[in-house]
Amino acid sequence: MNSPIQILNQYKIKPRKKLGQSFLIDMNIIKSIVNKADINKTDIVVEIGSGIGILTEYLAQKAEKVIAVELDKTLVLVLQQRLKDYVNIEINHGNILNLNFKEIADRECKKIKIIGNIPYNITNLLLFRLLYYKNNINYFTLMMQEEVVERLLSKPGKKEYGVTSVIMQMFSYMERVMDVKSSSFLPRPKVESSVIRGFFRKEYMVDLNNEELFKQIVRLSFSQRRKMVINNLKRFKLFENTSEIELKKHLQYLGIDFRRRAETLSTAEFGMLTNYISNIIKKDSVK
Repeated sequence: MNSPIQILNQYKIKPRKKLGQSFLIDMNIIKSIVNKADINKTDIVVEIGSGIGILTEYLAQKAEKVIAVELDKTLVLVLQQRLKDYVNIEINHGNILNLNFKEIADRECKKIKIIGNIPYNITNLLLFRLLYYKNNINYFTLMMQEEVVERLLSKPGKKEYGVTSVIMQMFSYMERVMDVKSSSFLPRPKVESSVIRGFFRKEYMVDLNNEELFKQIVRLSFSQRRKMVINNLKRFKLFENTSEIELKKHLQYLGIDFRRRAETLSTAEFGMLTNYISNIIKKDSVK
């Protein structure tokens, strides 16, 4: 197998800054990522941003099938030429944000595994898209900027803790499995990267009555993260005519100090708050 540098030179490929392209050129890191992903011969793998196909090739040697998704048409042509002898690789030209993971899982009659190096400008969009298809996805192994991983794994009270932290921690289990130096890429990015591995929980951290309400409450709370919980709740339509005294009673019932800020609430506390509000909504709807 040719090295990434040799392939880039052979096909005269120059990274496109507009697409945030930065090619992983360290073969040891590439092999380690595949090993961390724990791929076996019964797995259907969707690879995000296949690039020149180095990772794709290693995946194909371990998986039942690899569905390689690449946005850059020039690289798609390279993939088609380089990987033409692999009967278990399906190459898709398109935007990963438009991919229907349910269709793939239904077609293959099994859940899929996700692996890829995620461009910074689509990280949150992609994470929430994967979350949307959580019932069709088995494990995910994703490389992204180190600061994003810090955000995903952050605990309450830290500056990195926010909407993405709470929502992803409620619905998934994630762990950092390795760090990747910027020197492993061409061109060399200005930031370091990390790889996380995880899966979507069958049982959430809290048994939610309403998943969409949970997301809505989390986003509302962090839209003005420096405000006290009670002030954010006042902005919730359900409580627009509720007195502050009554709101304090609601929070007191849950054991939440009304003076706390969103960034101090744990994922479990957001879950309890959601269920409590959901029950109030249900009671109001039957009056």
